[in-house]
Amino acid sequence: MDITSATAAGPPPGPDSAPAPAEQRGGTTTRIGDRIFLGLSRGSGILLLAIMAAIAVFLTIRAASALSHNEGNFFTTFEWRANSTPPVFGIAVLAFGTVVSSVIAMAIAVPVAIGIALFISHYAPRRLATPLSYVIDLLAAVPSIVYGLWGALFLVPHLGGLYSWLDDYFGWTGVFEYHDGAARSLFTIGILLAIMILPIVTSVSREVFLQAPKMHEEAALALGATRWEVIRTAVLPFGRSGVISASMLGLGRALGETMAVATVLSPSFEIGTSLLDPGGGTFAQNIASSFKESGEIGKDALIASGLVLFVLTLLVNGAARLIIARRKEYTA
Repeated sequence: MDITSATAAGPPPGPDSAPAPAEQRGGTTTRIGDRIFLGLSRGSGILLLAIMAAIAVFLTIRAASALSHNEGNFFTTFEWRANSTPPVFGIAVLAFGTVVSSVIAMAIAVPVAIGIALFISHYAPRRLATPLSYVIDLLAAVPSIVYGLWGALFLVPHLGGLYSWLDDYFGWTGVFEYHDGAARSLFTIGILLAIMILPIVTSVSREVFLQAPKMHEEAALALGATRWEVIRTAVLPFGRSGVISASMLGLGRALGETMAVATVLSPSFEIGTSLLDPGGGTFAQNIASSFKESGEIGKDALIASGLVLFVLTLLVNGAARLIIARRKEYTA
């Protein structure tokens, strides 16, 4: 073939002249695998919303039945006699105990978890960081009842010294006033819940810190920053949204923890000024302790308290999403 005929035939096909994919040739044609995956993904999302809606409807219907028979104020009554005639019950003590114990747990667990995560990700040598990560992850698999037994048989008998110390130095506030007795209080529950949520917050925070851009860390080191300054300026800002998400996961477990709290706490429908006084209660603990001997109205009353816990959990997660949305520059 001569040069003239080769020129007339045109240049050889290049990468830009490859056949267009099916979705470009037909405009709307997609592969069967894409359609199946889209349908499964969409169906999964719709199924999740349907399950959440079904739970909300069930709780609302049963709660309305109980509230129609209640002779007390559901939000302010300091007693739970749902099986009496007429039934009188309220969630004031349960809401107080649930929120206070969860706040104590978060105040203890989150700083410790962040410190452990930073140590594993940026300070510990590899031969120590790897087994330590395995141990932290293993703690998350321990059943709640095991934590409860450990708390009742070991933690409670050994907290007397801490309670006495708090009473000596902070008893004047009234919040840490100790009157002797068994340490089966909301403060003990907060410590136990902190130990239980520590693995969750630590594991998620560790993975987030490990994803921090190495170029940012190396640039800070090149400018003469210390190890702590690198963490403060490059690692913590990047992992802030992840730490918030990890904390919300831990808070969700603390709010809904049942068996460990029921094993350790001495339930009573009183709100004391001191966190060290025995007594109190939580939503999950009250449901687990009272469900077996409850009648029809009593079970509906417990479901009504479960509805409050359901709404509280949704509000907590919604608040977390709002906080993360305000930090979009760190979520990329």
